Amino acid sequence: TRSRCVNPEDRDLSVLMGDGAGAVVLTPSSRSWLRHWDTGCDGSKVESLKITAGGSRLPTSTDTVRDNLHFAKIKGNEIYLNAVRFTVGSVRRTLDSAGLDVDGIDHLLPHQANIRISKYVQEKLALRDDQVYNNIQRYGNTTAASIPIALYEAYEEGKIKEGDLVCFGAFGSGYTWASALMRW
Repeated sequence: TRSRCVNPEDRDLSVLMGDGAGAVVLTPSSRSWLRHWDTGCDGSKVESLKITAGGSRLPTSTDTVRDNLHFAKIKGNEIYLNAVRFTVGSVRRTLDSAGLDVDGIDHLLPHQANIRISKYVQEKLALRDDQVYNNIQRYGNTTAASIPIALYEAYEEGKIKEGDLVCFGAFGSGYTWASALMRW
């Protein structure tokens, strides 16, 4: 319920966020399905997207609630540029370690931060429209739930089939990023 941390008067963030939940259940298999991955973080960018109060550093108090310090603050342009840069870099490193180029994957399921970021990631990676799945137009940015929800929907719609190579690319506050390549 990420919307609880967004000030409804913040036009930069409130129009992007949505609530959702998703999970992926993994089971033992005789075949290796997870092929390659990449993860990273850069804590120096914490000021780009943060919630000032409510945690251990600045616990909830009458003052923090009155001053709206429990709402997320975002530097949109900085997030946009870095989300694209880190997501593209992570996906490329994952594909490189697999010995593949973008034509070798069947699907990219990016974190559904906003459609502009997804489209720019697609452009920078030179992916076709049929390789990239987006559903942000239905739910908004559901944060950590966005990729599991997209995976479920793409599978249910018959887009992901047995044997397909599926790449996930994510970016989050802090900055953190990750990508993974799996054989469906």
